[in-house]
Amino acid sequence: MTAQDAVIWAHGLTKRFGKVHALTGVDLVVPPGSCYGLLGPNGAGKTTAIRVFATITSPDGGEVRVAGYDVVREAQQVRHQIGLAGQYAAVDEDLTGWENLYIFGRLFRLGRRKARQRADELLDEFALSHAAHRLVTTYSGGMRRRLDLIASMIISPKVLFLDEPTAGLDPRSRLQIWDTVRALVDGGTTVLLTTQYLEEADLLADQIAVIDAGTIVARGTPRDLKARIGSRVDVVLQPAQDLTEAAAALTTIAANNTEPDVDPDRRTISIAVAANAITLPEVVRHLDTSGIEVLDVGIRHPSLDEVFLRLTGHQGLTPAPTDLEASHHR
Repeated sequence: MTAQDAVIWAHGLTKRFGKVHALTGVDLVVPPGSCYGLLGPNGAGKTTAIRVFATITSPDGGEVRVAGYDVVREAQQVRHQIGLAGQYAAVDEDLTGWENLYIFGRLFRLGRRKARQRADELLDEFALSHAAHRLVTTYSGGMRRRLDLIASMIISPKVLFLDEPTAGLDPRSRLQIWDTVRALVDGGTTVLLTTQYLEEADLLADQIAVIDAGTIVARGTPRDLKARIGSRVDVVLQPAQDLTEAAAALTTIAANNTEPDVDPDRRTISIAVAANAITLPEVVRHLDTSGIEVLDVGIRHPSLDEVFLRLTGHQGLTPAPTDLEASHHR
């Protein structure tokens, strides 16, 4: 994809703060109409990259284009195409939700009539019209973040930057924000998302780039990234089953002749297999043919957290509550 085709395009992006190299040669291509996740540990360069893309910070090197415009030479044109919601709600708690949106509209140089109309439209579209004339100080944390997010939509931006939009929210509020992000992408807005929640990126992002120490270390769809580290077959043996015999039988389906992990006390065997290389019925047939008697058998696919740990050497980021996962997988 060329710089003209991409909504966000960066080549060789660098940024320093004194002796600290925040970004070191970042290349990024974000296609239109997608949700793109940018993941990394604290201090990896995620927020710095967002600030460069949003023309808040100037790069020290490389080339960056957003919505077809150069972020240095054409910064004003870029600002007319983007919206930005940071890690903390920027709305005024002493005003109503409607008043906040109206003021944002006026700050974006909308006429009074257009600003009023846009405030009404957004509150209705994102299910906040019932609280339009309540003071924001009475809003829940999730409602404030949602108001902050839709305030960034006042000018119907082509590109929306979301820097950890659900940080600190409860599960219900996080779910509401997820629904809002999906609605924006479905409406044609391109979203670049940084997040502390790996499950959030897994659920929302079409593609993901993992950044560590200012460098992109991996990129691809969540499925592609998980496939890099493969899956595992876990077996619980019957009490009378010989562990050594069972381990030898499982080795024949292992990835790259990987040695199995055997736990004699729990009578379990776990072995690595290539991602999507074998199905559970095939494993069961293999065990049956080999005469291996088991109490339980399963295939465990990697989580994005495991991918993150393997790629960066850091522990994973904050997991999102698991009670939200079941009904929202892509």
